[in-house]
Amino acid sequence: MIRAILFDLDGTLLPMDYDGFMKMYFGALSKKVAPLGYEVESFVPNLWQGVKAMVVNDGTKTNEEAFWQTFAKIYGDKVYDDIPVFDEFYKNEFCVAKGACGFTKAAKEVVELAKKYAEKVVLATNPLFPSVATENRMSWARLAPSDFDLFTTYENSSFSKPNTLYYKEICDKIGVKPEECLMVGNDVDEDMVAEKLGMKVFLLEDCLINKNEVDISRFDKGGFEELKEYISKICLL
Repeated sequence: MIRAILFDLDGTLLPMDYDGFMKMYFGALSKKVAPLGYEVESFVPNLWQGVKAMVVNDGTKTNEEAFWQTFAKIYGDKVYDDIPVFDEFYKNEFCVAKGACGFTKAAKEVVELAKKYAEKVVLATNPLFPSVATENRMSWARLAPSDFDLFTTYENSSFSKPNTLYYKEICDKIGVKPEECLMVGNDVDEDMVAEKLGMKVFLLEDCLINKNEVDISRFDKGGFEELKEYISKICLL
């Protein structure tokens, strides 16, 4: 029985040119923090060090703590005084990255369908962003926090994709077993890994990411119409 349906955001509910998104995002953020003394040439590589710290987080701290502690090792404790500027960026200038994203009304439709069939609906987006940035990206897909019982951010998560403990943490929070969940995503490595916990998975192919060229023939997959049919079928079993 499927009690919870989990959706990825970027490239799933929110169509996205990933490379274009990252270019716009990093370019705007670098410009925002340059007046604070962050050298443009080294800023992005150092930002990635913070991201890596979240990806390998072992659950002993939140991803937010993992990021800023790593960033502070590079730049010193001054970074903590600069957090309000970063937050301001995610509220405002971050929206320039919307230019690398598309829109499909099917995203809202499939979320509404999931709410009809499942007890819990979760936005299982990789928790590498603060809540304000995730809420912004949700809005680009015409979605809102109220559409979900939980959405993962760097403040409320202690693991990241593709660590299966990220999915286990979600299950613990919403009170379901992995085998009672369906995970929907576009990234073979980061989203389909939920299958290892016993979750059902559906690979949305519209913005497919398969970096390691994994054989995807065994996955249930397709576009939004196929996803709607799959949800209707599997939730009645």
